[in-house]
Amino acid sequence: MKAPRLVLTYQRLRAASAWRLLTYDNAPVALGLLQAHLLEGERHLPASILVERLEQDLAALRLQGLDLPQTAQAYLAQWLNHGYLERSYSDQAGEEEYALSTAAVQAIRFVQGLGEERAVATESRLSVVLQQLQQLAEQTEPDPRRRIEALQRERDRIDRQIRAAREGRLRPLSDEQAVERAREIIALADELGADFHRVRDRFQTLNRELRERIVDNDEQRGEVLAALFDGIDLIAESEAGRSFKAFWRLLTDPEQSTRVDEALEQIMGRGFSRQLAGRERRFLLGLLRELLERGGEVHEASQRLARGLRQFVQSQQFREQRRINRLLKAAQRRALAIKDDIKPQAELGRSLHLTSATIRSLSQFRLHDPSLDAVEGGLATAGEAHISLAGIRELLAHSEIDFRALRTHVRQALDEVEQISIGELLDRFPAEQGLGSVVGYLALAVRDGVRTDQRERVAWRGLDGTPRSAWIPKLFFVRRATDGTARP
Repeated sequence: MKAPRLVLTYQRLRAASAWRLLTYDNAPVALGLLQAHLLEGERHLPASILVERLEQDLAALRLQGLDLPQTAQAYLAQWLNHGYLERSYSDQAGEEEYALSTAAVQAIRFVQGLGEERAVATESRLSVVLQQLQQLAEQTEPDPRRRIEALQRERDRIDRQIRAAREGRLRPLSDEQAVERAREIIALADELGADFHRVRDRFQTLNRELRERIVDNDEQRGEVLAALFDGIDLIAESEAGRSFKAFWRLLTDPEQSTRVDEALEQIMGRGFSRQLAGRERRFLLGLLRELLERGGEVHEASQRLARGLRQFVQSQQFREQRRINRLLKAAQRRALAIKDDIKPQAELGRSLHLTSATIRSLSQFRLHDPSLDAVEGGLATAGEAHISLAGIRELLAHSEIDFRALRTHVRQALDEVEQISIGELLDRFPAEQGLGSVVGYLALAVRDGVRTDQRERVAWRGLDGTPRSAWIPKLFFVRRATDGTARP
């Protein structure tokens, strides 16, 4: 390619989000935070959680001397506007969720590669290239005779390996070669993540193109409309859709998954695997799960876009979009027709009242943190309180107590004993309503129990889980001898 064409191509690419992220003023900060929270950890994070984590990291970076004057919400909005992040809304999460864009993943992978020492030419990479070339030549051979000769050579090679293994002459790869190939596999598998992002972006682009064709099509039953009315999934039938369908079918094949699991188990049991870094071992152990999760996201995105496109047509929403499109084009034509007669600053005799409402994203709102108003120092443990019968009446007037449950407890206790105090009742039946249970027992005992001049100490656990105690007048519930029933 000639130099002028290369220059023009790179000028166009310089406006892409990946290039702009690399030349961003705070590129190290943005790349590091985005990688830590949305690439190495979770792939999607709710806005509230992401903002909280970014605030903590920004505070730590400011202590290191970095000039970061904006808030986490401001940086988040900036990264979203520049195309480094993607925002979506999940019904399960109940709020906005953020994920890395394809451009951000590309930029992060590029910077990661700069910091990794890697041989320019390795035996494993050369072996992969040569094997793929041979397979391509063999599988595209149209002459059956030559294809049979190639298969016979492959069979002879396998037979030689079988004989060598039986005779004990088969030599496995050295540890250095095995580690080299394992790292090459990790590098290739890691690149699949960017491929998933590109496929998902292609589906979204295709969805927009199909909607535009439907809206711009003036015929009642255009080609796209006819296909959708006939139930054809145009996204799945596209070139990207067919490629991903074949990949997804291979990835979800149970037999293939079993073989991959067995291979990974054998590899991690070999001695050379201990030479791999911890991050590389974890990547290999979770390889299949990671591929299934990332592929599942793309598969779900494809299905969601297909359902949305089908609903767009079946609900006749496209007709309203066509009407709005025609009105906009008519307004544009009229504006072009009078552009030479009426200047932009000319008075038209009409007023347009603009709204004063400010539209902001929910993620830009900051929730109140009660810990900021917390009083320093702990609270002293209070002494035991004294509850009087007069105070009971005041508490009853402002409380809702389940007296039915308390009466049931009294009856159950009096079925076993002749009399029982409130403290003994609380030992048998813990206070489910906290202080309310104590107050309720006192109210029942004052009305139906037997009073004494003594006091007793009662203990219970509050609704917050804190143990509490108090001194109360000692009252007894007594079994009625007249009818033999347990009655407070």
